[in-house]
Amino acid sequence: MKPRSENELAVYEIAAVCLLLVVISLQLFFSVRRESQTWDEGNHIFTGYRAWTHGDFGLNPEHPPLVKQLATVPLLWLQPKSPKLEDRFFKEDAFLRGKEFLYQNDADKILSRTRTAAALLTLLAAVVVFFGAREMFGRGAALIALTLLAFDPNLLAHGALITTDVGLACFMFLSIYMFYRFVKSPSPLRLIAAGVAVGLVLAVKHTGLLILPMLFLLTICEMLLNRFARNRQKSGRHALKILGSFAVIALIGWVVLWSFYRFRYDARPDGLQLNPPLVEYVKGLEPSEAWPISTAARLRLLPESYLYGLADVRLTANYYTSYVLGKVYAHGVWFYFPIAFLGKSTVGVLALFLLTLGVIAADRLNRGREILYLVVPVIFYLLVALTVGMNIGVRHILVVYVFLYVLIGGATWALIAESRKWASIVGVLLLFHVASSVLAFPNYIPYSNELWGGPSQTHKYLTDSNSDWGQQLKSVKQYLDERGVTECWFVYFAAGVAEPSYYGIPCKPLPTINTLWLNLPFDVPTTINGPVLVSASNLSGVEFGPRSLDPYGQFNSLEPTAVIDRGVFVFDGKFDLPLGAAISKVQKARNLVEQKQLDQALQEAQAAVALAPDSLQTQLALGDVLLAMGQPQQARVNYEKALHLAKTIEPEFQIRSLPGIEGRLQALAGTQH
Repeated sequence: MKPRSENELAVYEIAAVCLLLVVISLQLFFSVRRESQTWDEGNHIFTGYRAWTHGDFGLNPEHPPLVKQLATVPLLWLQPKSPKLEDRFFKEDAFLRGKEFLYQNDADKILSRTRTAAALLTLLAAVVVFFGAREMFGRGAALIALTLLAFDPNLLAHGALITTDVGLACFMFLSIYMFYRFVKSPSPLRLIAAGVAVGLVLAVKHTGLLILPMLFLLTICEMLLNRFARNRQKSGRHALKILGSFAVIALIGWVVLWSFYRFRYDARPDGLQLNPPLVEYVKGLEPSEAWPISTAARLRLLPESYLYGLADVRLTANYYTSYVLGKVYAHGVWFYFPIAFLGKSTVGVLALFLLTLGVIAADRLNRGREILYLVVPVIFYLLVALTVGMNIGVRHILVVYVFLYVLIGGATWALIAESRKWASIVGVLLLFHVASSVLAFPNYIPYSNELWGGPSQTHKYLTDSNSDWGQQLKSVKQYLDERGVTECWFVYFAAGVAEPSYYGIPCKPLPTINTLWLNLPFDVPTTINGPVLVSASNLSGVEFGPRSLDPYGQFNSLEPTAVIDRGVFVFDGKFDLPLGAAISKVQKARNLVEQKQLDQALQEAQAAVALAPDSLQTQLALGDVLLAMGQPQQARVNYEKALHLAKTIEPEFQIRSLPGIEGRLQALAGTQH
């Protein structure tokens, strides 16, 4: 058979790449068009639009502006109505105003346009992965890597959502790739390209800061490699040159980051202030964490909004619970991401990963520098991810998948080059990967592989953005309409930040941690008649904690009538919800105390205790009301009951409640002395 010419191969290559890009686009389009807003999107959309129109970077400083502003470019021509801001805690204001922004305008139109813009980052990631793999390992490796990425269910789940994870993966790989190209063949243009890429990853997400230690580690690796390859004098000059290049790249990245904040230190325009101010917000950090941020703020080394976000990332991680393998933890656990990787990766990818490890261990991939540039960032990133404690989704390690796919492409192509017999094995594993992803279409968020029971079982092992991110409202509406349901109750994961009534869902809301946080009070009777719809994330208990703290714990042991979109469980029957009703009264009591209506607050708190006397939430609330009424002795009785109840819950959850109760008792003792 006559070998194909280079021109013919180039034509086939271009055709294959274009086809895979079209496949990615179609999968993204048909998957997100059936999804309602996910948890964070309203917040990101509104704050991105406000950054364009008002130069306001303080409403949502927890994320840098790049993705938010990219996604909201199409809205500049729509000119939607913007809600009026309120002077409240920045996250509350961002989420509540984000909900108003979406649903007071045309939510579906806004979501469609902003998601289309956000999807461009996924296509860019695909192109960068292809060219990176091609330069490192060749044409065949690039096509394998691109195929893996094109059918990755996790990338497809988040690839058209207005979130920062795909953008981080894209620009972090781009930064490493640009640095790799510069080191191979230094030039001013390549140096600038690497610096701009670093600036882009810094402007996507605060985790992007990890690119700097990654590049520094690679710089050290380059210095060591050159020390062995050259004499000592030349090695020393090379070390200074590459260290200087690293410094210049970091400097360019710093300038690019400032450009996204319009080279302005103040987070907010026109005299608006952050709520709370940065100097107050960092007080919640450990001194070792607060000092660098405060120092950078004093010297104005970074934009105020960016520094505020760094503080917020650390503070938020301290309060996240985790849910893994059916158990709720009061904190992050180191094994979360290994479990998530094993469950959320396709069987084909897991097998190809093991094959790749074998190829590298056997020294059959003769690409030392390329392996370093793909493995060092992954190891460093994973070490950080395992320790920060933010266990809310495999999306936070999408970076790992991007690097891994390039490495798999290189390793498997090396095997195929050795022997064509390997082509069949690699081809079969790729087919398994593609088939598993296609079978999950179009509902990618709850994906898990066949060894874990598939997408229908994901909620048993992982939750939040791994299975249920509040995206099922359109499917819920369809289910209720098909059965003529006009009365129902809904424990909805995205309650407070999304709006079920926009889709005509008639269910009455039940309180969640989010609605309590956003202070959206509901009237909850002690007994309700189904159907009751419960989001998978709420069903897991990850929000409230162990069953004694969870008003909806009983549903965990019941068989659902139906499961909507693998994320909303339907229960028919009559259900007692004394703790749910009590929690709603606790919320009312706290609001009445703030309004100085103490007698009414006392009535609500006493009613809450009557409904759930064994709840530390109700006892604590009654104690707070009594203390506000100037009755410290009576308050002490309730605080002591709350302390006793707190000591009966699971030990690791005691740390979340004991300090607050003990602090109240100590304060009482201090005033009496």
